[in-house]
Amino acid sequence: MSSSTPAPVPGAHPAPGRPAVALEGVTKRYGPVTANVGVDLAVAAGEVHAVVGENGAGKSTAMSVLFGLQQPDEGRVLRRGEPVRFRSPADAIASGLGMVHQRFQLFPTLTVAENVVIGAEPSSRWGGIDRRHAAERVAGLAERYGLAVDPDAVVGDLPVGVRQRVEILKALHREAEVLILDEPTAVLTPQEARTLFAVLRGLTAQGASVVLVTHRLAEVLEASDSVTVLRGGRVVGRHTTADTSARELVREMIGRDLDDAAPSRAAAGGRTAGGGPQAVAGPERIAGVALEVRGLTVRDGDGVARLDDVSFTLQPGEILGIAGVAGSGQRELVDALTGLRKDARGGVRLGRDDLTPLSVRARRRAGVAYVPEDRHGRATASGLSVADNLAMGEEDQPPLRRAVGRLSQSAVLERATRLVEAFSVRTPSVRSPISALSGGNAQKAVLARELSREVALLVAEEPTQGVDVGAQESIHGLLRAAAGRGTAVLLVSSDLAELRALSDRVLVMFAGAVVREVPVAEASDEVLGAAMAGLAPVATGSER
Repeated sequence: MSSSTPAPVPGAHPAPGRPAVALEGVTKRYGPVTANVGVDLAVAAGEVHAVVGENGAGKSTAMSVLFGLQQPDEGRVLRRGEPVRFRSPADAIASGLGMVHQRFQLFPTLTVAENVVIGAEPSSRWGGIDRRHAAERVAGLAERYGLAVDPDAVVGDLPVGVRQRVEILKALHREAEVLILDEPTAVLTPQEARTLFAVLRGLTAQGASVVLVTHRLAEVLEASDSVTVLRGGRVVGRHTTADTSARELVREMIGRDLDDAAPSRAAAGGRTAGGGPQAVAGPERIAGVALEVRGLTVRDGDGVARLDDVSFTLQPGEILGIAGVAGSGQRELVDALTGLRKDARGGVRLGRDDLTPLSVRARRRAGVAYVPEDRHGRATASGLSVADNLAMGEEDQPPLRRAVGRLSQSAVLERATRLVEAFSVRTPSVRSPISALSGGNAQKAVLARELSREVALLVAEEPTQGVDVGAQESIHGLLRAAAGRGTAVLLVSSDLAELRALSDRVLVMFAGAVVREVPVAEASDEVLGAAMAGLAPVATGSER
């Protein structure tokens, strides 16, 4: 690689009518499972091409084949209209492809410039890395593509939106003409997402191609030129974006029309029962229960406040949304409320109960339920059956515990069968391992377990992350139904549309503190995004 700064989108453009990159008839099998069946995908030069589909639809497999992470069993990859074989990502990179993964591949202790040039570092006369030249090269790239970064900044000190720019610069430094972006806005504020889309438009204006893999259909309609829809490993739709709609894309993704989206709780007049099953073993309404949080503080080993003097109240039947970019204190708040942080200072009361000194188990007994973001690591035991997972937390209580030291397997199976039916969990059997369930069904199983008892407070952390559109609709119904029965719901979500659809009001966190409370009727992307970025408040309608 030349030590000079590369020209914009180097390399030959495809001949007219030939896509920049394409999959042709790609089939990929993993043992008895066929992940892709005859997938055709063509991405033109100078366009943003979105790829959408439910979880398990085959998006990740198709992208893995395109980037050389997997080899197709049938079909081929085309580059500028010519068949190519990418035996590894190195081959794909050498051919002008770059991929920005959802989890950034950066070294936090290195500078921006060091991260960008790693593996292709300019050499000094003495054989070492020429860091000055590297910084100049990165500064030139950043200016050319409108990716504002400081080459000398340490990556670990940067906000996530800037880190994503570093990932894109890494690909451009390797002369990428085709960028594959996997869920690129999952950790961005709305303002950062709009900046990213502007950057992508700048790249495509210079002839680059972008493959945008996302589950956020509003972003597909806003940012892409064309879209391919996958379902069950097959292509079921191809559209020019301007000629399609969210409703059509959803219909193709899930094979049916989705029910009209429920109005926001503000539009519906506040608290609504919504859909979902009736309580399996809960009260009609838990009277007099409210969450009161006072001065909640969590410090790390260096004494830095990761949760800084947070106070708020939450009423029965209310859904309180928590917004913020990743790392703003949401995880520490959740852990402090559920008892997972033993070092939290401050007070937590649930109704008449002081939760502050109580253990996780004691808080469950007091009526706290928890749906973690990491359903595999925190919420379920992948090696156990659906029935055993549904029994967790209740195994020492009747009717599951019939006598000291004895667990009734028949009661465990009977309870699991009842919950699976009540909460529409699709599983071959309650004896099947929970790891065999789709993400949406595993999440519904977690909700079934948590809501099958008397619950005063439900802490739901990214409840629909990584689940498909149909499962999102079902999970939203379960949360609305819980609130309708009087359960107080704390909803932590990075999806602002989800917060608006479900919440009564939204608290915004930044740097460990609650920096703003916004009524849901005034919770625009502009208002929430400014607070999430730590900027001066944007006036809402009630403040003008």
